[in-house]
Amino acid sequence: MQNRIPSIQDNISALRQEIVNHPVYNQIHTIKELKTFMQFHVYAVWDFMSLLKSLQKDLTCTDVPWFPKGSAETRFLINEIVVGEESDIDLQGNRISHFELYLQAMQQCGANTNEIKTFIEALKSGHTLTEAFEIAGTAIEARNFVQFTFEVINSEKSHLKSAIFTFGREDLIPGMFISLINDIYKAFPDSVEIFKYYLERHIEVDGDHHSHLALKMTEELCQNDEKLWDESETYIVQSLQKRIELWNGVKRKINEKVVEVG
Repeated sequence: MQNRIPSIQDNISALRQEIVNHPVYNQIHTIKELKTFMQFHVYAVWDFMSLLKSLQKDLTCTDVPWFPKGSAETRFLINEIVVGEESDIDLQGNRISHFELYLQAMQQCGANTNEIKTFIEALKSGHTLTEAFEIAGTAIEARNFVQFTFEVINSEKSHLKSAIFTFGREDLIPGMFISLINDIYKAFPDSVEIFKYYLERHIEVDGDHHSHLALKMTEELCQNDEKLWDESETYIVQSLQKRIELWNGVKRKINEKVVEVG
């Protein structure tokens, strides 16, 4: 069981490096480019929460009357991650989810939140994902990213959900991007303060503590079943490819705006 983690990490290292070294980061130098990045990335922040809550539903009892469900170890692992993601603290110490914190960061820097809010309201009204994308005018790369996540959610396979959560989502923010944001913050502290804080919380909570919990959760779910590990690795690779496509979309949009201005 322990041996598959290093093997997967080694097999996906090239894809992870492609994400960490993606050229999109070199194109984000001003608030303008940051807004474009956030308007794509917010979809990943939102569907991350959907993936997380789907795992909690799988691994714990969320119905009434309550009955013990699954392993107490996996219940603990997922519940602790949910608490940190769904009820973290903002700059003032108030409880807030990471998605809501991200929306605040977008609003502070002047990024358009109408699209993601329209998308969510469409889903609340009973529209399908496809319909909600059309109503909101979501970019194709963001659509594909979210659709893949929900393909995994709808598979009803907890080991796949845990695998892409663990290896495809938790610690992919490169130091170069943090450095760029710090530089923008120095020039525009009143516009980037919340986003800078969001990244710091992501690194502190998600990239460290939660990543260890998630690894344990995936180990618990796959155990010594090679078939489950193999299937998980296939989907992990796909999830990383979807992240690259999402960043390609950000790069495309930034380049389009440069051409428009020129």
